[in-house]
Amino acid sequence: MIYDVCHRTTIHYAGVVRLARFNLRLAPAPWPGQLVSNYRLVVDPHPASLREAEGPYLAHECHLLLREPIARLTIESRFRAEVLERPVGPLPPGPPLAELRAAALARRDLARTSPANYLFASPIARPDADIAAWAAAHIPPGCGVVAAGQALMQAIHAAFRFDASATRADTSPTDAFRLRQGVCQDFTHVMIVAARAQGIPAAYVSGYLRTLPPPGMPRLVGADAMHAWAALWCGDALGWVGFDPTNAVLAGTDHIFVAMGRDYSDVAPLDGVFHGGDGQSMGVSVDVLPLGEEAGLGTEAGQGEDSNAPAQRQIPGFQRQRQAPA
Repeated sequence: MIYDVCHRTTIHYAGVVRLARFNLRLAPAPWPGQLVSNYRLVVDPHPASLREAEGPYLAHECHLLLREPIARLTIESRFRAEVLERPVGPLPPGPPLAELRAAALARRDLARTSPANYLFASPIARPDADIAAWAAAHIPPGCGVVAAGQALMQAIHAAFRFDASATRADTSPTDAFRLRQGVCQDFTHVMIVAARAQGIPAAYVSGYLRTLPPPGMPRLVGADAMHAWAALWCGDALGWVGFDPTNAVLAGTDHIFVAMGRDYSDVAPLDGVFHGGDGQSMGVSVDVLPLGEEAGLGTEAGQGEDSNAPAQRQIPGFQRQRQAPA
């Protein structure tokens, strides 16, 4: 599948902001089975400086500095992604969990995709005894890592209810687990904690998911959203495999990879600080358009482009934002 993706964030400040710094993680990092082209970033107003860098985990980072007074900021990220078909048929079982953990611990490198980076506690995905016991009860003894990942994914999908109002951006995996409610961000964090408790290297993936309208209904531009799923290291032969607990499916051609880290804090699409103002409001419009479908990109659902909007400068090359439902 080939997709054109547009992600637009608009921030309105209650007062004038005189200095702001932002970290963007919107440009997709390299990922097996995915080809990205035509990336462009547009920021209005234009920043005083822009610096690209590779994050400590698998993320492209762009650091913005704005010095002029502003009351509104728009950030638009666009790219084309081709997601290649996966081999037909079930995955091999992968190594047993004890063997997998030993192999991960024996790795000498600390590269961004090294499994050793994703075995232990991270700022959000901290160990939890209740999640660990729950996970152990769902994993058959002696099973391979793929079966263990599928068991955890299916258990979360069956036991947890999607409710965007039940949790907040700072809800911990422990609280989401107790509630048995939340959004894809919460389900992914619970799965990461559960998998690590069983010795499985587990990572948080930020990306996009193709969403389909109900039968007979038109597709709304701007109605898609960012998505999250877990990636489990399944040994040297299989590498990293994506498990989507929100939808109980393996990551496939409907999943578009952007970044991978230990948890959400490593791959937040936008975060930063500003000086001045009495608060802010944020609007996000995401469009994931399969190539060939007739629709405009980058407009809010139900709205047209503003012909009176100020001119924008394109930045070539390449919040704390809450992850939205699939």
